[in-house]
Amino acid sequence: MLNRSHTRTRRGLLIAVTAAAAVLSMVAAAPADARGAHRHAAETGQTYYVSPSGSDTSGGLSSGTPFQHIQKCADVMVAGDTCMIESGTYQETVVPAHSGSSGLPITYRAAAGAKVTISGASSVAGWTQVTGADVTTIGQSDPYALNSAFSDAVAAGHVWSTGVDLGSDPSTVQVFTDKQMDIEAQWPYPGLDLLNPTIEHAGAGSADATIDDASLTRPAGYWNGARALTGYWYVSATTTVAASDAGSVTLAAAPPCVHKVVPTDTRYSLSGKIGELANPGEWFYDPTAHRLYLYSTDSPAQHTVEAKARQLAFDLTNASYTSVVGVDLFASTIRTGSTTSHDTLDTITGSYLSHYTDITQGTTDCGSSVDRGIGDTGIVLNGTNNTIVNSDLSLSAGNGIALGGQNNTATDNIIHDVDYMGTYAAGIAVMGNSQTVMNNTIYRVGRSGINLQWGTNAGLTADKDRIAYNDISQYARLSLDTAGIYTCCGADMMGTSVDHNLLHDGTPTPGVTPFAVAGVYADNGQSDLVIANNVGWNNLQGTVMLNGLGSGSYNNGVYNNTGGMTMMYVKGTNQSTGTKIYNNIGTITGSDGATDGGLLMSNNLDPTVDPLFVDAAGHDYELTAASPARSQAIPLAGINDGSTDAVPSLGAYQYGAPKWTAGARR
Repeated sequence: MLNRSHTRTRRGLLIAVTAAAAVLSMVAAAPADARGAHRHAAETGQTYYVSPSGSDTSGGLSSGTPFQHIQKCADVMVAGDTCMIESGTYQETVVPAHSGSSGLPITYRAAAGAKVTISGASSVAGWTQVTGADVTTIGQSDPYALNSAFSDAVAAGHVWSTGVDLGSDPSTVQVFTDKQMDIEAQWPYPGLDLLNPTIEHAGAGSADATIDDASLTRPAGYWNGARALTGYWYVSATTTVAASDAGSVTLAAAPPCVHKVVPTDTRYSLSGKIGELANPGEWFYDPTAHRLYLYSTDSPAQHTVEAKARQLAFDLTNASYTSVVGVDLFASTIRTGSTTSHDTLDTITGSYLSHYTDITQGTTDCGSSVDRGIGDTGIVLNGTNNTIVNSDLSLSAGNGIALGGQNNTATDNIIHDVDYMGTYAAGIAVMGNSQTVMNNTIYRVGRSGINLQWGTNAGLTADKDRIAYNDISQYARLSLDTAGIYTCCGADMMGTSVDHNLLHDGTPTPGVTPFAVAGVYADNGQSDLVIANNVGWNNLQGTVMLNGLGSGSYNNGVYNNTGGMTMMYVKGTNQSTGTKIYNNIGTITGSDGATDGGLLMSNNLDPTVDPLFVDAAGHDYELTAASPARSQAIPLAGINDGSTDAVPSLGAYQYGAPKWTAGARR
């Protein structure tokens, strides 16, 4: 007779073995995400390796058997896995197949000491020197190419060409020689510094759609069909030339808003004619013949010549809990999606992030083209709780960074030489709400360092932004009516704080009537903003500018700023109820109309009194022991705490408190 307990033991063992086999069968049949979840319950994740010398069939599980493409990592990795990327240039757009999870992100990381570049450009080869016979052939369809600056450059042996399909729209073409962007052939020749171009201005007699300029010496008809870029006030726009003669061009449409400014303030350039291909670093593309022409003093074969072929290095539209660390981007960028969350971009070095030259959109009056590139250029973080940190970003027709969605963060980044088209794009474009932008260094930008807009997101509770401890300089290089930090128009900002920023050396476009360049500019009726403890110098309108025209500007708090202020209100109207201007140092202009409208001003240092800064010439605006700004402020909790005096100080630095600093901390 069998022992009953032994029988029960055998029966239990059989059940256990059967159950285990069933589990193994289910795991084997499960999709990658499920297998990953099962594996990562007990493991921290698999590391895969990538090298340009690898093979996508090698397995990728060691540095000796790497994959060849980062995309192969992206195809197989699940939560907790890492792709270790060896030195090299990777010409691809990486689209992850899976997301990570909380505590188990998917990570793409440059290997220790590796120089990893993900490039959106592809090489262009097959160059031949353009000859006089070629010019004659070109002249059959474009007679203006004959006896032009282009034909002279050909005769000198400086023009080369190759057959390549770069699409049908020259405004999207981007060409590089030895990693520096070349420019489309144009007049006037702007030079190769995108944020400091040579600028031509319309002359006397110019009207809305007509540019008169004695410097336009090309023959009648030469510019017909060319693309015209115009800029004035805060509007940049593109259109085509309908007719031309020596000394004038007539545009197909009057640029938006030009009727509201002096026409001779209009700066412009003309492109799209091969006859202008005559200067170093220039190219011309014929979309019909699919032929690219390049000015070069020696054979382009002696150089690395490339053209933009891909927009994105990483497409994270559908990838959450994903990190990209330590990689370089060239002629490409990274984008997250509206449902993306908890992605991190760390130590990214990106150059030539986004490019376009056609910027006319929308209606025909003011504002039609100002939004080109705001939400879709530079590093684009949509979704929620995504972060970019410790990165160096430069050279973009649009933004350095765009923060859409909600609860996204940009911190400790260096951003420069962006918005070279001079639109409302910015060093950092802040949209949505509940965003954090702190400790960034931003300089040399076409318009604003930070463009602070406002929007709500379906299903999410709106909250204030925080814009703090940023060092922003050399803004307004290609536009006016702007600021280091610019915000507009008519929004309730829900207590958004703009505080502890250094805002200096606004540089209005040369040759135009200077107007409205400030440190922080709340334009056209922004309300419920806190603008506090900011320091500015070398700004036309001071550190802070409030414009209450239009819908009014209510319930703002402007506290303890150093560097002066400008206000724009209509006397006798109720446009500033609830706004308080307290404890500031510097000249305040335009206050009469504001106070009539309900604005309150108190405890601001008389501008005739020397505040006795530590070193104003050296831009150290701390207070000396003898400063009359000590012990004079209205105490404001969370705004002017920290003084060693019993009563707080005026201005952005509390006497005796440690001096705060701004900018990227590295």
